[in-house]
Amino acid sequence: MKKYLQACVMLLLPFSGMADEGENMLWIDVRSADEYQSGHHPAAINIPHTEIVTGIAAQGAAKDQPIRLYCRSGGRAGIAKQALESAGFTNVTNEGGFDDVMSKTQ
Repeated sequence: MKKYLQACVMLLLPFSGMADEGENMLWIDVRSADEYQSGHHPAAINIPHTEIVTGIAAQGAAKDQPIRLYCRSGGRAGIAKQALESAGFTNVTNEGGFDDVMSKTQ
């Protein structure tokens, strides 16, 4: 699954404006499973913001791996970003809301 996600990210990088981040970038949708199912960034995996630290650890993410977070409006992504930074992750970005993220990839 991880290799599949990395391949998806590589395909999307030229369109995302973040091609310099490399193939290890993780897109994380921190909304609920129902919200994720209603639509999500093509390369995103779903880890609810309340489970972000354990969820990222389960992905085997390195502490300096580029991690891009989003939710509905940016609030939950901000909470998740703070939790990850408190856990020692150093390359985490709150990309804002779902609509913001999708407008950047089109």
